[in-house]
Amino acid sequence: MPPFLPSITLYDTLQRDKTPLEPATPGQVGIYVCGMTVYDYCHLGHARVMVTFDTVVRYLRARGMKVTYVRNITDIDDKIIRRALEQGESIQALTARFIEAMHADEAALLCQKPDLEPRATEHVGAMQNMIAELIKRGHAYAAANGDVYYAVRSFPEYGKLSGKSIDELNSGARVELGEDKHDPLDFALWKAVKPDEPSWSSPWGEGRPGWHIECSAMSADALGCTFDIHGGGADLQFPHHENEIAQSQGAGCAFAHYWMHNGFVRINDEKMSKSLNNFLTVRELLPLFSGEVLRFFILSSQYRSPLHYSEEGLEQARAGLTRLYTALRGMPARQIVPELGSEWRERFHNAMSDDFHTPAALATLFDLAREINRLRDEQSEVAAPLATLLRELAAMLGILQEDPESYFRGSHESDNAWIEERIAARLAARQQKDFTGADAIRAELAAAGIILEDGPAGTSWRRQGV
Repeated sequence: MPPFLPSITLYDTLQRDKTPLEPATPGQVGIYVCGMTVYDYCHLGHARVMVTFDTVVRYLRARGMKVTYVRNITDIDDKIIRRALEQGESIQALTARFIEAMHADEAALLCQKPDLEPRATEHVGAMQNMIAELIKRGHAYAAANGDVYYAVRSFPEYGKLSGKSIDELNSGARVELGEDKHDPLDFALWKAVKPDEPSWSSPWGEGRPGWHIECSAMSADALGCTFDIHGGGADLQFPHHENEIAQSQGAGCAFAHYWMHNGFVRINDEKMSKSLNNFLTVRELLPLFSGEVLRFFILSSQYRSPLHYSEEGLEQARAGLTRLYTALRGMPARQIVPELGSEWRERFHNAMSDDFHTPAALATLFDLAREINRLRDEQSEVAAPLATLLRELAAMLGILQEDPESYFRGSHESDNAWIEERIAARLAARQQKDFTGADAIRAELAAAGIILEDGPAGTSWRRQGV
């Protein structure tokens, strides 16, 4: 680490401005991120949430902070109940299947596991306690139909996160069939039991929690009534996060000091979402692009900006990642980095300290890779430590940790032996001056998608597109 590191600033949605990160307990950061509702496979929008906050956590830890990272799982919800009924399976079987798939996608994207991953169904008691406190404080009421609602007008600051006024919201609000609200703006904290739905006993009768209450209760259980950063996708800003503030502060919690929201993933100028049926799942993309390429693609846009999906953009991400791995190819795994590296460290930390500006951080890595390539032949003793620095800085972004040769050759071990045999045969042909035979072997490998690169140290190879 350089002797002087810039203070970290982040964009706080509530303040609508960048602000210095000042944890409540110096050197310790508590982060709660709204996770997935597990009724389907994760799409690229979910991947952006995973990668964005994994990178934030990685960087804070690299700066020496002790981070507690919490990301919840919503395993009871209207969509989950509907999907389980449609597919004729239990809610437990459905959610277990998609939690396993989510963890596989997370690993493919090179994301580290959260420290805590609370599930809604395991915290119903905490939700009931918070609902009871809200009723006691006059912010909620039990309706005659067995539902419990939050009284939005009882919380004068409602709308402060999204910037929406109560009058503006009221103009479009309505009471749905079967609801028993005092005001169209009110939202459900507890839902009375219905046929074919799971339920829990409560002071208000059998039922299940509403969606919004779960994160207020689980964040308090995991991090306490006051914690540092609350994060999630921009689509959660309203109503979910607005309702969380009303619930938690209505129950007497100061709640989150900072609010971070990552931007939408857009496809054909529309937000990518399951409701619009225009989404691509992570597992649909993985046969075409590695998880590291997907991660690089996500990091190539500043987290608050829209991320525009296109195959061309993913190909550019693959090409960019390949450029960085090329700079590491043939370099010793680890070298002591001299003061020569301080300029690169300073640039990288200036970028990441400025609201986790990953595009600027990647630009620093590209410039560093260019310098390694310039020096590698004539000043290898300087290039090698810089390659170590490249790996070190890239680790804070969760990339460039694979062996370069493994990256270029892929994981097709059965093919690799055949490729090496054909390269050896080509070398033998060249030594015997059978250049026609050698060219035929090169063409054979090219037809199989294998690119040969001859150099002073011999012949290396990579797969086409890498």
